[in-house]
Amino acid sequence: MSSDIWYHVQESLSLSTKVCTYDRVGLGFSRRTLQNETTGTEKVWGISTTGRMVDDLHRLVKAADIATPFILIGSELGTLNGRFYSHIHDTQVSDLVLIDPIPEDVFEEEKWKQFWYSHLVPSLQMMQFSAAAGLSRLLIILGMLKPLIQGEGVSQEILQLQKYLMCNPAHQSAAVDEHFFLNESASQVREISRYKPLSSKTSVHVITGESFDDQLPSDLNQVVAELQSKFLERSYPSANHIQIRGADRHMIYKNPSSVIKHLHKLVSQRQSNQQRQ
Repeated sequence: MSSDIWYHVQESLSLSTKVCTYDRVGLGFSRRTLQNETTGTEKVWGISTTGRMVDDLHRLVKAADIATPFILIGSELGTLNGRFYSHIHDTQVSDLVLIDPIPEDVFEEEKWKQFWYSHLVPSLQMMQFSAAAGLSRLLIILGMLKPLIQGEGVSQEILQLQKYLMCNPAHQSAAVDEHFFLNESASQVREISRYKPLSSKTSVHVITGESFDDQLPSDLNQVVAELQSKFLERSYPSANHIQIRGADRHMIYKNPSSVIKHLHKLVSQRQSNQQRQ
């Protein structure tokens, strides 16, 4: 999704610290790279994979002159990017926060792989086609298609932006590409974790919900939960693991207050440590 997914979190955390969010290439208002434009890294990592996304983010951080080290937060696909970034640019990240991390071994499970490429990716491709054909706009007008980010605290500006993105073929196309190459992204993270361990100076915090995702079949929820547990034990055994009651992977926009509480605590701890130094 676009960076608007972090709307509630950013609004709250910005009261006590500087918060930066961004849209990955092709999503939101970050335009897609044209064919005659190149950074050279797409030949190494491939377009729409974690390696390329992390290279983009690193250049963005330098261009924005963001003070380091910083707290890096990612959710789902963002956890793969966050892990890759933290392993490569370890001196820049004081704390790595993984919200509902995707275990990199998940695509080794045939059930998941079949669901991903036979159900989820085709559904995103249908959204792309619907946007290109103008059907999404009609469905929104008829009230049959609604933005995921809703609630009393969401401004009309955010709602209108979400509706616009649902009707934007370029945004939908970027989402399709990211999901289609997620298996490759997971492989890249697995390799970098193996050859470039995370610095002992970087603290890892993991936030998960205790509830399964009602949009996934129960057997797939169980597979993900088991692989997630094994992955955390193997890769980040000393991580601070927080499980939120009544939350699932949609917690950022459905139950943001529960996430915000723990992030505020982390920011406060980091600020106290800096003052003591």
